[in-house]
Amino acid sequence: MMCPLWRLLILLGLLALPLAPHKQPWPGLAKAHRDNKSTLARIIAQGLIKHNAESRIQNIHFGDRLNASAQVAPGMVGWLISSRKHQQQQESSINITNIQLDYGGIQMSFHKEWFSANISLEFDLELRPSFDNNIIKMCAHMSIVVEFWLEKDEFGRRDLVIGKCDAEPSSVHVAVLTEAIPPKMNQFLYNLKEDLQKVLPHLVESQVCPLIGEILGQLDVKLLKSLIEQEAAHEPTHNESSQPSACQAGESPS
Repeated sequence: MMCPLWRLLILLGLLALPLAPHKQPWPGLAKAHRDNKSTLARIIAQGLIKHNAESRIQNIHFGDRLNASAQVAPGMVGWLISSRKHQQQQESSINITNIQLDYGGIQMSFHKEWFSANISLEFDLELRPSFDNNIIKMCAHMSIVVEFWLEKDEFGRRDLVIGKCDAEPSSVHVAVLTEAIPPKMNQFLYNLKEDLQKVLPHLVESQVCPLIGEILGQLDVKLLKSLIEQEAAHEPTHNESSQPSACQAGESPS
């Protein structure tokens, strides 16, 4: 059969892919890959790089979500009226920049023929409100957890099943980095921050989750089962906790 051989060649190709030389998305990425004993984590990382996961996240469009959710605080009414004639044609805009996927820190968990991957990412947000020309810098952090397992069909053959793939609620953080914020904008930014914490995880999941399924779906199931058994036997009893990032430790205006 040529199919298993073809999938094995895909696996070897993914493992042989060099890290992008022109960009180092996460400090110490190359060393982390060398030290990472999880072959599956390496396959996922190389696949995300190959499929330009960071570019897909950067191209996320918010559409009307931003303008519909951002409510104006009462104290801003006079400010808005005085500048309305200059801002009538503008809408609030927000752009995602500086995406950092923690390729080297992908954490794997195993239990028999079930396994999960935990992928952390962080990025900056540049907000230009419709009522002000100044750009407000924000940042967001989250961890995407995706579950998989091998399931037997009626003939005893195993298939890869992709389960839940979403952001851990406790890992979602949005912070305002710009310090010189007019007091009248505090309520606006508070509301926006709350809305972004609800909207961003779903937008990021829609880009990352299908890619992970596609990456692992290319592997031969027998080879995948062998990798799961090998890594489950050597899985560390605990993972070292990493220091909070600048975004996780950041505080937004109250």
